[in-house]
Amino acid sequence: MAAIGNRGAVTEASGFNAEADVEKLREAMKGTGTNEATIIEILAHRTIAQRQRIKEAFKQTVGKDLAEDLSSELSGNFRCVVLGLLMLAPVYDAYELRNAIKGAGTEEACLIDILASRSNAEVKTICSVYKKEHGKDLESDVCGDTSGMFQRVLVSLLSAGRDESDRVDEALAVQDAKEIYEAGEARWGTDEVKFLTVLCVRNRNHLLRVFEEYQKISGKDIEESIKREMSGSLENVFLAIVKCLKNKTGFFAERLFKSMKGLGTTDTVLIRTMVSRAEIDMLDIKAQFQKMYGKSLYSFIKGDTSGDYRKILLELCGGE
Repeated sequence: MAAIGNRGAVTEASGFNAEADVEKLREAMKGTGTNEATIIEILAHRTIAQRQRIKEAFKQTVGKDLAEDLSSELSGNFRCVVLGLLMLAPVYDAYELRNAIKGAGTEEACLIDILASRSNAEVKTICSVYKKEHGKDLESDVCGDTSGMFQRVLVSLLSAGRDESDRVDEALAVQDAKEIYEAGEARWGTDEVKFLTVLCVRNRNHLLRVFEEYQKISGKDIEESIKREMSGSLENVFLAIVKCLKNKTGFFAERLFKSMKGLGTTDTVLIRTMVSRAEIDMLDIKAQFQKMYGKSLYSFIKGDTSGDYRKILLELCGGE
């Protein structure tokens, strides 16, 4: 029943009783109108494992699917958050990827956010869940919807073949840094394959050494060079990989900040990040957000959203 991370704002509810929660949820959906406060109170304060128990109990006692029932009662962004909370983590990732690909245009940000930040094991699970839930092959779908070098980077990430050991090969780190430099800053045009080979294959510790070496050789930060050498989705995916390797919570704090700053809100990014990180590392993301932007994530969400959507996100954020 434990939470899926130990730095989440959402933790296991003590004295948990799935049947009692089902009763409250049924009451909240009875008759005309819905009691959203009850739905928030329950779903935003249970772990994913506990919510699965609630779903099973609901099916047993009511003979209906909880997600379907809630879906017909709720609407808009609030509904998106609630439905996301009811899914297992890999199911939610697969669902988000499917939505990002199907229909006209592709939400590249979703492909990047998920594939650049998940472990090999997580990516493999997402691929098998995608196949099971949607009857399609994720890699084929991604290939059908993207092209060029961006597609090749995504395919490499989907192969889930990154070295996940802690071993740093000093000689290779120096060579990797040199080769990236020669593939980018030191020549006319960019040999993107070299970036792919190093950034998508080597382990984290090794790459942190590569970035140090790169700084020495080029006098520039690797992120700065990627911005100079690439553009569009390719630039975004390489930057996401580097940022996740350097500081994953910082990456998500920046995604949240950008989803809310300026005019309008990129709700897809805001919802996906809040739902998928609530139980893993939200406490660290909040601390990082405060450090990077001098304001609390809580106050940002409060100022940028409204209604029940705001209320549930603030609960997932876990207070100031």
